[in-house]
Amino acid sequence: MLFYGPPGTGKTSTILAAARELFGKEMYRSRILELNASDERGINVVRSKIKTFAQLAAGGTTPDGRPCPPFKIVILDEADSMTSAAQDALRRTIEKETRTTRFCLICNYVSRIIEPLTSRCTKFRFKPLTSEIQLKKLREISDAEQVACSDDALEAIISHTEGDLRKAITYLQSAQKLQGEEGISVEEINEIAGVIPDSLMTDLMRASSSGSFEKLENTVKDVLLEGYPATQILTQVHDSIVQNSELTDKQKSVISERLAVIDKRLCDGAEEYLQVMDLFTVIMDQMTKS
Repeated sequence: MLFYGPPGTGKTSTILAAARELFGKEMYRSRILELNASDERGINVVRSKIKTFAQLAAGGTTPDGRPCPPFKIVILDEADSMTSAAQDALRRTIEKETRTTRFCLICNYVSRIIEPLTSRCTKFRFKPLTSEIQLKKLREISDAEQVACSDDALEAIISHTEGDLRKAITYLQSAQKLQGEEGISVEEINEIAGVIPDSLMTDLMRASSSGSFEKLENTVKDVLLEGYPATQILTQVHDSIVQNSELTDKQKSVISERLAVIDKRLCDGAEEYLQVMDLFTVIMDQMTKS
């Protein structure tokens, strides 16, 4: 099986829950080999550790005589970080040892898994969790832990985490530690999530439409000196541009294309100030045309 999708959507939890259901607590440790990104998973590990585990036969009953599946499970978490050589070595093992072992590959980006591996797997795409599911779970946790959290604050958590339940729970926990016994408000959630205040975003957009490069440069410097990450600026600029009724569809498409390029550059480790300036000079160019 190949589980892929955004982080925090339950991929690892699903296979671990299925494994516990299949083998129970007694057989779980002996039947499951779980390797994640913190483990070394080069070609030597595939040839030795995984291959050796896969070749061992497994019985169809537990020590107490209860029937269980006659196979083992190898779970490779974050498989998209494996080298191509390791993935190549794995495909033969998957094919050869299918009688005694099942494999579950988990990744965020299915495009980073080589084609011969994906063709040997049944693919399951995990979508970002819906707001209703997240709200239900966060409310359940809040009630169980006796955390005073308003519905507005929970909605703010959900909007900032974009379907990542793990991140949503972390934000809730961080807000509770920060606030203590008092109720959690939207302001605390925005602060924890690193959301740029509307006033600063308005200043950036005004500087872009002013036509003054010096004013834009000073405004961008001020925002970055406040400690806000460039990726957060990109996220909020995207939302602002999409909702901007003064820009034409063509202008929005030019800005969106530049957003994508700069997002890629930031992922590759580019300097934040230069990339943010690049983005806003494009926005300025488009805004002064309208």
